Amino acid sequence: MMSTLTSAALPLQAIGPALGAHARARRRQHLGLAVTLLALAVLLPWLCNSYWLKTLTSALTLSVAVAGAALLYGQLGLVSLCQFALVGVGGWVALRLSLGFGLAFELCVLAAGVLASVAGMVAGLPALRLKGLYLALVTLMMAGGYQVLVSATGFPDGGPGWLGKAQGTGRLMMARPRWAEDDAAYLVCVLAWLGAVLALIEWHRCTRPGRAWALIRRGEAVATGAGVSVLGYQSWAFGLAGFCAGVAGALLAGGVGQLDGRAFGASESVMLFALTVVGGAWHWLGTVLAGLLLRAVPALLTEWGVNGFLAQVFFGAALLHALVTAPQGIAGQWLQGLQRLRTLVRGGRA
Repeated sequence: MMSTLTSAALPLQAIGPALGAHARARRRQHLGLAVTLLALAVLLPWLCNSYWLKTLTSALTLSVAVAGAALLYGQLGLVSLCQFALVGVGGWVALRLSLGFGLAFELCVLAAGVLASVAGMVAGLPALRLKGLYLALVTLMMAGGYQVLVSATGFPDGGPGWLGKAQGTGRLMMARPRWAEDDAAYLVCVLAWLGAVLALIEWHRCTRPGRAWALIRRGEAVATGAGVSVLGYQSWAFGLAGFCAGVAGALLAGGVGQLDGRAFGASESVMLFALTVVGGAWHWLGTVLAGLLLRAVPALLTEWGVNGFLAQVFFGAALLHALVTAPQGIAGQWLQGLQRLRTLVRGGRA
């Protein structure tokens, strides 16, 4: 009896240090996220002019949407090419509720996230039968359908009726929170929402949903054998990704006051997913980097007198590099380099 207990305790003693190291890595990751967002909230309003405040606000807003695409790809290996369309859904809902009913900004953002979450679950229904290229094509067609719909109807701008479209002049702008009416304060507001969304995703990864998603990615048969509801947890993931996109859409509408249907083409969803892979879908740093690549890099090229569309050529080369040699993305390469540097420093001290 004693030998049986001893042999059962040995595996626990073997995995104990590994679990402790994993927990410490998680704590460092969460602390790094908090410190980075706080530093950005303090430094960016102080360092940036009005042009770059608006550009970085847009970039960090899209990082909220990237977080959803990264969740699907990083946790489940699913390619969704309608994430930017869900951003448009969230923006439409936020504008309609703000301009038509005068709801508070925070309530508009949450409602946009919830309704985009429902739309995300609907978009994820094909994932129950399709995978890989087929799922990507179906979600891309959904993004194309949304592009046609929003081009025909437009976004609400304070008019009467269900669509809220004004005839001619008299267009209204979505109101920001009272404490975030100027651009610097609104940037801090976006950072706060980004931090909340990333914390929500990290909480999911560290709890039962994260373990279920890991089993599903290993194999649906394995997950089913372990008692995991593949249907439920896949729908949960698509709903959470849709919530991220909806929040991003509402923040985008609040940043500019109005939205243009021409900005929500299907190609934007493809670009968003591509840069999610380039930035790194397995770490919050990749999410932030992807948003900066989407908006800050073209703006920087434009400021230097270079056509901003040239950035797409760079992004294509970066995507090829990420797929072939750096599957963890830019964030993964940076973190691996930092780990090697830490190892060298420790070796030198020893």
